Amino acid sequence: MSNVQANLLYTKEHEWVEKLSDTVVRIGITDFAQDQLGDIVFVELPKVGAAVTANESIGSVESVKTVSDIFCPVSGKVTAVNDTLEGSPELVNNASYTEGWMVEVEISGADALEGLLTAAEYGAYIGND
Repeated sequence: MSNVQANLLYTKEHEWVEKLSDTVVRIGITDFAQDQLGDIVFVELPKVGAAVTANESIGSVESVKTVSDIFCPVSGKVTAVNDTLEGSPELVNNASYTEGWMVEVEISGADALEGLLTAAEYGAYIGND
């Protein structure tokens, strides 16, 4: 059974969103996603200041099995990137909800989070019962 954090929002593409303030969210991939990918060996992320659009790719995660796109759950501007992942991509496997976060994005307002899944909805989606 995958770890689903109650305080986060989720996408069907297996990204999580943590609301840091009214205008800034932190984004990463879920425990379910990292488990499906296997050992992560490389993470490609956007640059700080990049404009991002909801449901579009903002980077990729490379594992020993495959390369997968990271889809941005919200539109806005990248305000921070987890540079630690450049030298330690395994943090996504070991701590996907903490040290393995990927980007922080400034959003236009709370309505940018509409349509994201609650923890219960995401748990049901991935078959956690």
